[in-house]
Amino acid sequence: MPERSRFDGAASSLRGERVLVVEDEYMLAQDLRADLERRGAAVVGPVSTVAEALDLLGRGPAPSMAILDINLQGEMSYPVAEVLRASGIPFLFATGYEPWAIPDDYADVPRAEKPIELGQALQMLGR
Repeated sequence: MPERSRFDGAASSLRGERVLVVEDEYMLAQDLRADLERRGAAVVGPVSTVAEALDLLGRGPAPSMAILDINLQGEMSYPVAEVLRASGIPFLFATGYEPWAIPDDYADVPRAEKPIELGQALQMLGR
């Protein structure tokens, strides 16, 4: 009998969804990409800089949701968050930052501790 994956039963839960992944830690980004793809998502990225993320958002089609690391090699991802917010695209921050370290303008944005547990993150995004 084949080994059951922790994603059995959820393999198509993200079918048709495009998920933008902005993460500068290679292994975390690749693990997240693989987990999302196992659930049926089309992953946009992953990308590791604000410029790359903004370029992807400008070229479309728009993602249906996004997962953003806050600190990208010393550059904050808040400009990406602003574009997502203005476009009505749900997103969360994947971070090790404590809530008090995140600007008040983003107090309403869900925050997942890294490394994130994808099921919990998707619940935060309403999926």
